[in-house]
Amino acid sequence: MKKLSYLFIALFSLSLLTTSCREQKSTGEKIEDAVEDTGDAMEDAAEDAVDDNK
Repeated sequence: MKKLSYLFIALFSLSLLTTSCREQKSTGEKIEDAVEDTGDAMEDAAEDAVDDNK
């Protein structure tokens, strides 16, 4: 029982360490990523449309 509680405490501590180290993006960075993703999706759709017409 004692080992089980130590294991639980160790896993809980590990989960706190890994979640607290995540990189958080600002709103501007999120917008830039969304714009880039949208541009990439538009390029892919245009390439697919050109390939379909061949």
